[in-house]
Amino acid sequence: MNIVDLSNKKFFVTGGSRGIGAAIVKTLAGAGAQVAFTYSTNQAKAEELLACLPGSGHKIFQLDVADSMAIEKVIAEVITYFGDIDGVVNNAGITRDQLLLRMKSEDFRKVISTNLTGVFSVTKAFSRTMLKSRKGSFVNISSVIGSVGNAGQANYAASKGGLEAFTKSVALEFASRGIRANCVAPGYIKSDMTDALSEEQLKMFTDKIPLSRAGEGFEVANTVAFLLSDAASYITGQTLHVNGGMYLN
Repeated sequence: MNIVDLSNKKFFVTGGSRGIGAAIVKTLAGAGAQVAFTYSTNQAKAEELLACLPGSGHKIFQLDVADSMAIEKVIAEVITYFGDIDGVVNNAGITRDQLLLRMKSEDFRKVISTNLTGVFSVTKAFSRTMLKSRKGSFVNISSVIGSVGNAGQANYAASKGGLEAFTKSVALEFASRGIRANCVAPGYIKSDMTDALSEEQLKMFTDKIPLSRAGEGFEVANTVAFLLSDAASYITGQTLHVNGGMYLN
């Protein structure tokens, strides 16, 4: 079900080939938008998703968002292909979980460079064309962990907490040009990983959620679509939590 009309809009989504990213790509395309999205390594998975999208004009790009030079190249290609851009979803992210005393410095740096520095690089590169056209919307995918923290995820929590602060600053800098920036912070969302959990493990998670269930990818995607749409034209600098009540801001 599409909650907004995104006809004639053009969007770019990082990490769009699987999980929440794939749900976002499907939702945007289903609402009438043209979507360019990236994958990191699995080209076959990305091409499979591309082939099933409704509408036309969609495109995939291989990209490691930790590589700033690659970002510049890909975004130049996206702008050449689309001619203009209406919104960007910074979704690509990784985890390298470990207790702090056992966490390698490289694992901390890698998570920050992908989840936070990568968003900086993508946002900066796209902002040039958005500032010229005086329109656009950035939606950055954060996490409930950015608000509450989690043992064994100091690197991930730092990246997502930093992402939310970064988004507020971008919102303030770009507001005068009609460009908005917001975050969506998912909680416990169904995925390939959660499908492998036992009933006992699932119950341990859902017992902490007031709505007593895990979220679905499309529920995050619908929130993203809303923030990208004209229906959210007076919303900027915000973090919308999609977590079933497990964290109340």
